[in-house]
Amino acid sequence: MSHLPTYFVSHGGGPWPWMKEQYGPTYDKLAASLVDIRRQVGQRPKAILVVTAHWETEGGFKVSSGAAPGMIYDYGGFPPHTYEIRYPAPGDPQLAARVAQLLNDAGQPTTLDAERGFDHGTFSMLAPIYPDADVPVVQLSIRRDYDPATHLAVGRALAPLRDEGVLILGSGLSFHNLRLFGQGGALASSAFDTWLQHVLLELSPEDREQALLHWSEAPYARHAHPREDHLVPLWVVLGAAEREETACVYHEEHFFGGLTVSSFRFGAAPEK
Repeated sequence: MSHLPTYFVSHGGGPWPWMKEQYGPTYDKLAASLVDIRRQVGQRPKAILVVTAHWETEGGFKVSSGAAPGMIYDYGGFPPHTYEIRYPAPGDPQLAARVAQLLNDAGQPTTLDAERGFDHGTFSMLAPIYPDADVPVVQLSIRRDYDPATHLAVGRALAPLRDEGVLILGSGLSFHNLRLFGQGGALASSAFDTWLQHVLLELSPEDREQALLHWSEAPYARHAHPREDHLVPLWVVLGAAEREETACVYHEEHFFGGLTVSSFRFGAAPEK
């Protein structure tokens, strides 16, 4: 199987793929970008590793290792049918063990969690990419201290998976300040996204790393991310492909009435 790229995906809010009636065209552009990831990857991967912003752990990392993960409806105030959603992709205990081995060998304490189900940052993102839920999925937590250097190092340790048929997806959001969703976040999201595009698309790998290590000095950084949980998956997927080319695969400037949001691919798409 080809050397697979990695992705940082701005995953949207809540169970949006199951709310087309309520949202209308709001998510059309994001949905199209997710469908296009399947086209870019081409061949169906053996498995998917999702680095999810919605699973934070203390001290070390955890990997979901159940064979048939359940669902975690980690949102509130949505229609009743969204609490009955199923994304029945299988887990992959063998891959989970491989992830834990790679991270532990790299000095990053990691344990298995056989009970962890799919959170909405995982199933809402994956539903448009692989709607048949026929690719095994494993989730990796982020560490609650949000340390950039640690998460970049975790990505480097996971890099061998890219040659083992595993698609690594970081699920977060390039702008995540719920108090400024809509027009109120227009300036902050645009300024931060401009900085992020510059760092990821124009800087050398060395300068890019330094910029991300000091990301909080970026324009409107703490307006864009009061807590950087939704930015952390970016560091992991970049670490797994840090010297390879970067492409912006989704960019929208009027998301939810005024937000600028983006998604990125690291590494070239496989040759068809």
